[in-house]
Amino acid sequence: MKKIIRLMLFFSLFFFLSLGIAFASKSSVSLTAPESVPKGTEVTIKVDVTHIGNNMFHHTNWVYLKINGKEVARWDFSATKTPESENFTREIKYTVDEPAQIEAEANCNIHGSAGITKAGISVK
Repeated sequence: MKKIIRLMLFFSLFFFLSLGIAFASKSSVSLTAPESVPKGTEVTIKVDVTHIGNNMFHHTNWVYLKINGKEVARWDFSATKTPESENFTREIKYTVDEPAQIEAEANCNIHGSAGITKAGISVK
């Protein structure tokens, strides 16, 4: 009888852990920035991050933002400093003096990244 109970507990635990993985996701980002501005304009670039399951065991562990190939912002998270929610936003101010190629990516500590997201700002 104890064997059957242990077996049932094992399969129940396996089922619930599998269910959690099925609903989990890779961290993904979207960018919000103007498409075109006059030279010298300060703009706000928003990085919206989405990740199902931000908790101490399973969370977005980093997000970066690059402009013209140079990392201009990075946010690192850990088990003790997780993102505030499954969907969160980070912003930076940037002065556009030349065309800007923007790139952002976020990473889940377990499932990885959904990929790099790109945008651009042209100068009028």
